[in-house]
Amino acid sequence: MLLKVSAPGRICLFGEHQDFLGLPVVAAAIDLRFGIEGTPRDDSQIEIEMPDIGERESIDLACELTYTKERDYLRSCINLLRRTGWNLDRGFDCTFRSTIPIMAGVSSSSAMIVAWIRFLQETQTPSAQRPVPLRKGDISAPPYEGGAGQQAGGGSPEDLARLAHQAEVIEFGEPGGMMDHFAASLGGFIHVDCRPPFKAEHLPIRLDGFVLGDSLQKKETLGILGGSRNDVQQGLEFLEKAYPGFDLHATPKEEVWDLLDRTPDNVRRKVRANLVNRDITVEAMKMFRSGSINPPELGSLLYKHHEQLRDGIGVSTPRVDAMLEAAMDAGALGGKINGSGGGGCMFVYAPGCEDAAAEALERVGGKAYKLTIDTGARVDE
Repeated sequence: MLLKVSAPGRICLFGEHQDFLGLPVVAAAIDLRFGIEGTPRDDSQIEIEMPDIGERESIDLACELTYTKERDYLRSCINLLRRTGWNLDRGFDCTFRSTIPIMAGVSSSSAMIVAWIRFLQETQTPSAQRPVPLRKGDISAPPYEGGAGQQAGGGSPEDLARLAHQAEVIEFGEPGGMMDHFAASLGGFIHVDCRPPFKAEHLPIRLDGFVLGDSLQKKETLGILGGSRNDVQQGLEFLEKAYPGFDLHATPKEEVWDLLDRTPDNVRRKVRANLVNRDITVEAMKMFRSGSINPPELGSLLYKHHEQLRDGIGVSTPRVDAMLEAAMDAGALGGKINGSGGGGCMFVYAPGCEDAAAEALERVGGKAYKLTIDTGARVDE
């Protein structure tokens, strides 16, 4: 019997480049999805076809799995499920397909991992024994506030997100929070508390009018995130010494603004940008929690967020900026770069003029996708 499972990509509305600092983010799942189709075999072999990238993979579940390449996510998901009490021994012929732009800041890798774990949980068998605790460094799971239902094996969407974060980030010692995994697992609009052990909640809002623009410029996520993290961490360590009691979450930016003049330019710009964006996220959350959305104000906040990412943190590009300006000239109310930056995607908020915004994005060299906010990981058939 054919089984279809999928998980969504995501956009980050607020808190970009801040989740790894423990600051909150607002994200939304989108209707560009990573899909897996599979039919059972009579052996323990998993054969995976990936026509989007012209690759294939073979995994024998009868063998102990060792990693064959950097970030070997397909095997890390299997190893993690086994360590947490799953019996994985049923072979499948699988096909992976995706409508999410690859390596473009829309969380294609996290969507793949979430979909893959969900597929494995639907097709394999939980152990009758109590699951093995996660290893040192794994993340405990507080109660999920979103109210989503159970999945195969009795887990919640939040459990799925935590497994995916373990398989992608902790297993390979890489930088990264849980925004992508929460968005792909839970779906909808979410607010994420990015302080370990991490926590997510659904936001009671309905919004449409988002248009994604792929700049078609490749980016290098790990290098950009690592550089941003190092510069900001240097600035925060300085502030903790120069301003006793400094709290990144609560200290008013005005109280430490001038102190940052004593830091190198790259550090000063990035820390100030993060303080401004922290406050922009707080302002946006007040609007979201009120249940009353002011579209022009929301568009303005998105663009102010982008200005800090562009001028302060330095992760935009001339093409992304040109795309944003062209779409706003066509009626979009605002927008921002999406993801780690240095290329990849951006999006605009253009309620009522999505077609005009999409045409403008493509006129200046991008590829446009009119978006709908979507559900999290699901069994499609």
